[in-house]
Amino acid sequence: MKRFLPVLCLTLFTTTTFSQAEKINVIVFGAHPDDCDNDAGGTAILFSQMGHNVKFVSLTNGDAGHQDKGGGELARIRIAEAKEAGKRFGVEYTVLDNHDGELMPTLENRLKVIREIRKWNADIVIAPRPNDYHPDHRYTGILVQDAAYLVIVPNVAPDVPPLKKNPVFLYSEDRFQKPNPFQPDIAVITDEVFDQKIYAMAAHESQFFEWLPWTSGKLDLVPGNEDERLQFLADWRTNAPNEATMESLEKWYGDKAKSAEHTEGFEICEYGKQPSDEEIRRLFPMLGE
Repeated sequence: MKRFLPVLCLTLFTTTTFSQAEKINVIVFGAHPDDCDNDAGGTAILFSQMGHNVKFVSLTNGDAGHQDKGGGELARIRIAEAKEAGKRFGVEYTVLDNHDGELMPTLENRLKVIREIRKWNADIVIAPRPNDYHPDHRYTGILVQDAAYLVIVPNVAPDVPPLKKNPVFLYSEDRFQKPNPFQPDIAVITDEVFDQKIYAMAAHESQFFEWLPWTSGKLDLVPGNEDERLQFLADWRTNAPNEATMESLEKWYGDKAKSAEHTEGFEICEYGKQPSDEEIRRLFPMLGE
């Protein structure tokens, strides 16, 4: 059994220092508090440990995602959980005040996304693909897609200065096959930070130990002991590489790919900057290590 240590991310940071101009700014969008964590949490920890800037943004407050609680009470719980998770990941965590289950790709929400990307001066933007079982996930993907390019247009959301260059927009990994399967252009080995990712995700207690087990018929299987809960979550949320991910890992890591147990994949969106392999290695300095 793995041993999960409740250590703050700050204790794991390297001593590398960067000027602000050298730091890579990564912003991850999810539909609900906990989505960013699951999709890109390990990669976020690696960036943070290397001294770069990472921000998670949930486009809804999660106020519908529970079998017993809801509304303002649940929103307050989920915002508090996100704040704690952010500390454990070593990232900034923002939760926008849209209702869970009611997210729409409106102009108002698009402008919110554009402003978040600009204020973070993002080099990398990560979001789900716009094909998913949950409408909030789909519309998160659409909203972020629609922000691509517009983040450099001065007359759009003129209250926030436009970016000087379009960031690299990436889709986070999923298992959906239609209309087309996910293609991992970039794959990151997260083995060394997997335990920390699980510990950070566990801050979302209402989700990973209550709501999601309830929806999948596993609520009776959730242990009461904290260590056993972490192991339960690790067994449930492990992300072993599939064949497509393994091909990407071999490209970026060579022989090290063969031993990878936990990975996170990302597909390059055609609407943002199209990076060369050299640029990808600069933007993802953990590749090959």
